[in-house]
Amino acid sequence: MTNKTITKRFYLTTPLYYVNSRPHIGHSYTNIAADTLARFMRLRYGKDHVHFLTGTDEHGQKIDKAAQAAGMAPQEFVDKISATFKDLWTKLDISYDDFIRTTEPRHVKAVQAVWKELEKRGRVYKAGYSGWYCTPDETFWTEGQVFQENGKNLCPECKRPVERIEEENYFLKMSDKQEWLIRTIREAKDLVILPETRRNEVLGFLENNVLQDLCISRPKNRLLWGIPSPLSDAHVTYVWFDALINYISAVGYGVDEKLQKKWWPADVHIIGKDILRHHAVYWPILLEALGLPTPKMIFAHGWWVQGGEKMSKSRGNVVDPLEIVDRFGVDAYRYFLLREASFGQDGTFSEEAFILRYNTDLANDLGNLLNRTLTMCEKYFEGEIPAFNPEKMQKLSYDEANPDEIAKLIFKNRATLEAMASNLPDKILELMRRLAFSEVLAEVWAIVSEANKYIERSAPWALAKQGKFEELRCVINTLAGVLKVTARAVWPFMPTIGKEIWTQLGMKESIEKNIFIKGSVDEYFLTGGVVSKAAPLFPRIESKKGDLT
Repeated sequence: MTNKTITKRFYLTTPLYYVNSRPHIGHSYTNIAADTLARFMRLRYGKDHVHFLTGTDEHGQKIDKAAQAAGMAPQEFVDKISATFKDLWTKLDISYDDFIRTTEPRHVKAVQAVWKELEKRGRVYKAGYSGWYCTPDETFWTEGQVFQENGKNLCPECKRPVERIEEENYFLKMSDKQEWLIRTIREAKDLVILPETRRNEVLGFLENNVLQDLCISRPKNRLLWGIPSPLSDAHVTYVWFDALINYISAVGYGVDEKLQKKWWPADVHIIGKDILRHHAVYWPILLEALGLPTPKMIFAHGWWVQGGEKMSKSRGNVVDPLEIVDRFGVDAYRYFLLREASFGQDGTFSEEAFILRYNTDLANDLGNLLNRTLTMCEKYFEGEIPAFNPEKMQKLSYDEANPDEIAKLIFKNRATLEAMASNLPDKILELMRRLAFSEVLAEVWAIVSEANKYIERSAPWALAKQGKFEELRCVINTLAGVLKVTARAVWPFMPTIGKEIWTQLGMKESIEKNIFIKGSVDEYFLTGGVVSKAAPLFPRIESKKGDLT
């Protein structure tokens, strides 16, 4: 995310999740990432200046068939499945500002307003179509795009059988915008696509294919479950055309021009790499046809795989987020997903990797640092974080007549930790602009690791025995300062844990305060407080093969 994309307001979205089945780890990954970014931006700009949108996609042939299979009416079916997504987001502490459903009246009105605007601008036309149709992907393919295997015509995307269809539909003109889109993506001023591999993928597609006009309708004699086209009583809206419009329907398109101008264009669409083409090709052209600016960024993250294969119900390797959360906690799950793999790359999920990350990073590193620090506050200073006087330590360290080498070492190592903490906000800001979540957490854990080493080097138990209480104050005050900075830095990633660390350190002000205010980090290393030690945040867990699958 370049400096140009950072504004005084921030609008971010997830894709709409298709409700033909219940949510899985992939859905949770996208929303946890978006939630982390939203919380981070609220720290920077304030709650009223960030708008985080998610929701569910509820039309199309697959929904109709899934409802029939369940013996339910389509609306009853989507109501039930959409609720499971909301329930999961509550469980995962997802702080969305708006949840939109494509069956809502506000969205239906916006879609029909888009139809009318496109007709007014001469961007849609009606024509006969003859070609191949893939029901699972709800996509048309030309004769040259499908391939044959064992005598069957197959979809080039999902490799499943396609059917021959001849019908009359409406089309959005796209071919005349191909060069415009290539130029827009290459310039990367108005539209940035990340990671770079995805940008290259889109450019490769655009530069090596002739862009076909997009079919945006389906005849009612083949599909009734869709938003009616205002241009024809015989047609409903193509589900992907319908779904993409949610990003503007949620902020008042066709209804509230002031609201639309406040939030649009979106600062970032966070999506999975499997729907990149819809968002990076169809969506920008649709917006251009409407006379609207493109989103500032599209970020396509990778998949979670097991045994080298993408998780899917057909392979029987899907991980249930609720099962993991119930056993190990929400924040441990959030941490693993954002730490284990660089956002944008595929990640490998396994029970062994999860437990190793939990025990090493959370239990041993962060949990142990907090527990040892609070224990020493209780043992040596009656439950208080000791106040620290830099002048006294300076004098002890550099007294020409009788320099204290231990004090000098402790004071020097404190300065190292203070510098790391002071530089952390700028590092985090730069990394979050690129949605580099794993790298942010690596920076935070570098300080946590250094703080644990500080304990071993300083040996506070020995300082207490020797009566070196000024040095002891310095050590424990420094550790508390590191933990305060850490609590605020990890709060967007692990809201409950961040707040719990903050509370146990006796901090009275809200943790939801801008860590980027100049001098805010430095003051953490000078202030005291009464601690409130609780049970360990991350009790170690033992691996039992097969527990998480």
